[in-house]
Amino acid sequence: MRSKTAQWFETKVQYEKVQVDGTQKKVTEQYVVDSLSFTEAESSIIEEMKPYVSGDYKIKNITPANYHEVFFSDDTQDDKWYKVKLTFITIDEKTEKEKHSIVHYLVQARSTGTAQQAINDVMSKSMIDYETVSISETKIIDVFERSAGKSNNGSSKSSSEPIDEYE
Repeated sequence: MRSKTAQWFETKVQYEKVQVDGTQKKVTEQYVVDSLSFTEAESSIIEEMKPYVSGDYKIKNITPANYHEVFFSDDTQDDKWYKVKLTFITIDEKTEKEKHSIVHYLVQARSTGTAQQAINDVMSKSMIDYETVSISETKIIDVFERSAGKSNNGSSKSSSEPIDEYE
């Protein structure tokens, strides 16, 4: 499992998608992009969607994500994205009381069980005490990362990438 810490934006793109039966249907899909600003997030998602969309499309929403770290799986069966909410438990040295800090992650997995296992594997390397508060499946289709020196170079190796029906 590979992780990346960055500034992530959740984007919603609306476009006409060709269905299995050949009809077109207007859909709104959610994607996550690694960007430094709203402007870069919009530019990045437009660039990433070009190969998959022909015709008109709209960027319906761009929102800063409440997670800063994303965990990518190398397993092709891990085709969903889960938001995982953890509470880190530390002791305040002055008051000697427990302090709880909430942290959110985005995890690529096939089920809530594999998402929990991925978090356990990552956290087992840490000395921090934590509790899993929640794991919820998202509607995120894919996550697009930036690479050094480029504004945006491509997506994760997710099997949930949109299919170009026009080829």
